[in-house]
Amino acid sequence: ALSDGSADADTMHALFRAIHSIKGGGGAFGFTRLVGLAHAMETLLDRMRAVADAEGMPVTAAAPVPMVAAVTPDGAGWVVRFRPHARMFSHANDTLPLVRALKRLGEVAAVADLSALPTLEALEPEDAYIAWTFTITGGVSRAAVEEVFEFVTDDCDLTIEAIAPPVAIQQPDAATAAVAEQERPVELAPAAPRGEQAPAMQSVRVDVTKVDRLVNLVGELVINQAMLQQLGASLPPDLCPGLIGGLETLSQHLRELQEGVMAIRTQPVKSVFSRMPRLVRELSSQLGKEARLIVTGEGTEIDKTVVEQLADPLTHLLRNAMDHGLETPAQREDAGKPRQGTVHLGAEQRGGRILIELSDDGRGIDRQRVLARARERGLVPLDAVLSDSEIDDLIFLPGFSTAAAVSAVSGRGVGMDVVRRNIQALGGRVTVESRAGHGSRFVLSLPLTLAVLDGLVVAVGRESYILPIASIVESLRPRREDIHAIVGRGDVLAIRGAYIPLLPLHARFGVINAERDPSRGIVVIVETDNAGRVGLLVDDLVGQQQVVVKSIESNYGPISGIGGATILGNGRVSLILDVGGLAAGALRPGMQRAMAGAEAPVALN
Repeated sequence: ALSDGSADADTMHALFRAIHSIKGGGGAFGFTRLVGLAHAMETLLDRMRAVADAEGMPVTAAAPVPMVAAVTPDGAGWVVRFRPHARMFSHANDTLPLVRALKRLGEVAAVADLSALPTLEALEPEDAYIAWTFTITGGVSRAAVEEVFEFVTDDCDLTIEAIAPPVAIQQPDAATAAVAEQERPVELAPAAPRGEQAPAMQSVRVDVTKVDRLVNLVGELVINQAMLQQLGASLPPDLCPGLIGGLETLSQHLRELQEGVMAIRTQPVKSVFSRMPRLVRELSSQLGKEARLIVTGEGTEIDKTVVEQLADPLTHLLRNAMDHGLETPAQREDAGKPRQGTVHLGAEQRGGRILIELSDDGRGIDRQRVLARARERGLVPLDAVLSDSEIDDLIFLPGFSTAAAVSAVSGRGVGMDVVRRNIQALGGRVTVESRAGHGSRFVLSLPLTLAVLDGLVVAVGRESYILPIASIVESLRPRREDIHAIVGRGDVLAIRGAYIPLLPLHARFGVINAERDPSRGIVVIVETDNAGRVGLLVDDLVGQQQVVVKSIESNYGPISGIGGATILGNGRVSLILDVGGLAAGALRPGMQRAMAGAEAPVALN
């Protein structure tokens, strides 16, 4: 925030508190060099804050008063009212060490407030009930008193009031005087209504293997519930209404259980995104470039096993954007761009997947250079004709790099290969878009969860497949006159002024005895990450149910268009379709552009 000029007084105070806590912690463990560094940083920040205050920047009452060199005369002091929150003891804080620290400052008188003490029957032995009023006399500064309580400010209600007005020990300059005038009793508790106790955060550490086992057990329950549901559907409703009603109730409870268990496994991507600003600053200094990082969607939650595997791919993508994407400040000025480049890192949930995007406003991919380097290394035949997207995909090949020399940042040809392999191992995919002179955009598409999803069972011939419900837009039986053929590109469906490419699943998977006439089958329109909307031709819709995702990659290998497998209620194995992978693998190059630009079908039969 300081580097991009968006800091305010609250930012300065927060930074000061963080450095001061580091100083206190370093002193507690005897790290004298760390204490010295933190003290020097405090001095610098205090000067910056004094200048900011003198220039009229607002100072909020919830922030600690600036630490100035003010002491009280002999015979005066401070009155400290300290009321611990109930859960203070469970956070490894205690009152006795605070009293000892205060006694080292001067004479201390303590008065206990027992008004909140419950009866013996209602008393919780691990909760704090007793409040205290401490009177400290002698030549002690307010900063010294605040420092005693700095590690418990989140676990208490605290006020510090002067017995007599503080007097400066030296004549301050104008900036320091302006700060000193603002010194008054403040509330050091978190910004919350006065007197209201902030809710305590409680957590339990659990081995991750226990959570995974719980998830697996819930998955098995889902499979067994599906089997019972299918058996119940074959029974006459009028003969056993209690059983059928019980199965419905079981289904509802099981869904709530599944959602609760999956919530344990999810965490925000912020844990990974928070590492990237520092990387941008370091690379900017190392490469002699100016860049700012914009982060959005860091609260998006994703399965913890996915989050843990994101750090390496994002690091490599960011290094690639900084080294190969962004130009130097001089080059950007020559191109009519701002000296400072912009890198955007964002996350969002779309359908049943999480999309993580990293884009820059740099030079874009130099496709001629990429193709030439690939031909030099024998990765592409000399007479091969590649589309733009195929050339862009070359950067993901193992050992491929366009760097003229190996440096500490790039040149080994490892980074982008790591990105694709790691993302594919998670059941995801990577797409890239680039415009010369305008920058590049990388999109990682990842499954929202690796355990259970809501799916639509569709029939194709004698086979059944699972479509994620979150990807489905609608389903319909089209009229024959709405089906058109584009020469060399396949059929399209005309619907509400748009033309949607059709993908027959029987052709994709080689299913015999399937319905080939779209007007006699069902078209399920799905939303994909990179190909827009696509119509999947199936024979029939069987029904909706929760399915347990079983990995195919770990037992067999990655298959384009397949996101996993599951066991249906009848005990049969069914494949879970990856609609984005199906569309990317089946639609010929240029199909999407043709659909986007066509106002009428081209070369109709």
